[in-house]
Amino acid sequence: MSAASCPALFLSAPASGQGKTIVTCGLARLLTRLGKTVRIFKTGPDYLDPQILEQASGQPVVQIDLWMAGEEWCQQQFYLAAQVADLIIVEGAMGLFDGEPSSADLAAHFNIPVALVIDAKGMAQTCGAIAAGLASYRDDIDIVGLIANKCGTNRHKELIEEALPESIPLLASLENSEDLALPERHLGLVQASEVTDELERRFELAADYFQAEGVGEILEKFRPVNFYPTSVPEVNPQLQGVKIGVAKDAAFSFIYECNIQLLRDLGAEVYFFSPLSDAHLPEIDALWLPGGYPELYAKQLAENKTLLEELKDFFQGDRPILAECGGFLYTLETLTDLENQQYPMAGLLSGHGAMRGKRGCQGMQTLPLPEGEVRGHAHHRSRSDETAEPIAFGRRQRHVAPGEAIYRQRRLTASYLHLFFPSNPDAIARLFKASNKH
Repeated sequence: MSAASCPALFLSAPASGQGKTIVTCGLARLLTRLGKTVRIFKTGPDYLDPQILEQASGQPVVQIDLWMAGEEWCQQQFYLAAQVADLIIVEGAMGLFDGEPSSADLAAHFNIPVALVIDAKGMAQTCGAIAAGLASYRDDIDIVGLIANKCGTNRHKELIEEALPESIPLLASLENSEDLALPERHLGLVQASEVTDELERRFELAADYFQAEGVGEILEKFRPVNFYPTSVPEVNPQLQGVKIGVAKDAAFSFIYECNIQLLRDLGAEVYFFSPLSDAHLPEIDALWLPGGYPELYAKQLAENKTLLEELKDFFQGDRPILAECGGFLYTLETLTDLENQQYPMAGLLSGHGAMRGKRGCQGMQTLPLPEGEVRGHAHHRSRSDETAEPIAFGRRQRHVAPGEAIYRQRRLTASYLHLFFPSNPDAIARLFKASNKH
């Protein structure tokens, strides 16, 4: 099969918090206004940014990570997008060179040009020094321009432009305005479904800024990139006819769309339900309780007693359950929320969950499950106490210390880790396979 070519641009920055997401959203919104189909990829294991990016572009957003997903899987996702998109934008994670693999590694691997996003508040000519330093740090990436965020005045913009090397032009700027800031909370950005109208207003405003400056120079930096098909193994339908219930609502929304697609490729029938509002589980053989924000809805979850009783019956029936992070907290005896109020949870596992301050745990890990190794990541600001002995611990990507504890009671598998199902489809099939389904 031949390559699919599509103009692409990688938006990265010297650090987190520079405004990559609002820049990506504003640019994508303007391009969609112009009739372009824009496919956005988000670097790393992020759940919140992709929700927002999807709303801005009107297209599905795929998380892309060379370690968690593997080179061939990432390449296949780009290849598929290139066949339907007019333009591809990749939003980086953290700073350009942060992490292993980093945004720079991803850009270099797929030969995608990089535009820097820099928060210019409190500096001017120094933007030029930062851009020049980033551009010269490695010779396998191509930095093609700068987008300045939080510019105070036209003169501020001029000072930045004058200080940039000729090879790194100023492509555009956004004003220093609170109206362009995206709503945040303790784990990052607020979920798109909670602030849809507010996000729309900010997307349109950012798009207006780009339109006023003209996007011609930015469009010139989208370089055609050839994305090639890969020999990703075909998934065997090992879960044919297995009905899997997936918790999905404001409390449980940290779901990779590619995880859902893999379950369907494995032959499973997927049924969504809401632990917040549904009194009964759907008629299912297995259950997935993903991460999310149960701490924000602990009282409402605790009051849905009928569903909690059905969860206990499901657990006692030795049917498969996967509980990740927020889903894991939901399976414990109690959960203490951000206001230090304690509420009863499902009590499938012994132990108590509680939120803590700003310090948290995050990072890539491999889960050595009895069914096989699956890659994933941790990102939480809670703790669990008085839990049972774990069956294993996650293996950190770059550190010898034990990772997150993994618990197994009956057919329930629980951990703080979020699994990336495509990293081992066979293990996922074994994990969800009901005892009466062969």
